[in-house]
Amino acid sequence: MTATLGYARVSTAGQDLNAQLDALTAAGVETERIHTDTLSGATGTHRPGLAALLNYARDGDTVIVTAIDRLGRSVAEVTRTIADLGQRGILLRALREGVDTATPTGRAVAAIMATLAELELELGRERRAASRHARRTRGVPATKPPKLSPDRQEQLRRLAATGEPVAELAAAFGIGRATAYRYLTQPPSAAPSST
Repeated sequence: MTATLGYARVSTAGQDLNAQLDALTAAGVETERIHTDTLSGATGTHRPGLAALLNYARDGDTVIVTAIDRLGRSVAEVTRTIADLGQRGILLRALREGVDTATPTGRAVAAIMATLAELELELGRERRAASRHARRTRGVPATKPPKLSPDRQEQLRRLAATGEPVAELAAAFGIGRATAYRYLTQPPSAAPSST
């Protein structure tokens, strides 16, 4: 038996899911089959509701969203999700855009979006390669600058010497624990690059 599933997402706790939930139920999705996320709009942010939906969905199921951009915060994220659904035989309907991968037109639109995302990724790779080449040509080092200035590094060392936990210091200085440990284990004259 196939299922019709819904997904709704807002980017901040101050936004309201109700309009999306109403649209999904009007499109025939049962309330208990709607997965939701309320979270940061940052690209790559973990979306437990979307993850649960993708884990639950099976071949022949239909996923309905109010708008295609609910599936991700970038073209690449959206198209990866669409491609994943298509490969698994799961249909997608986006209400605002009228995309329905059960139809030839909907599949064509999804394919165009996937092609554009692939182009975006390839152009990004080319731009990064050209930038690296230009830096090398100018003699600019390929390493990242240190996260902390020498003064801040010394301040980190002094606080660590008083017994402050490194994890707390790293958070206070806005660096990772590994970076903090590198600063603490290297002599003050060596400035490690950040990761």
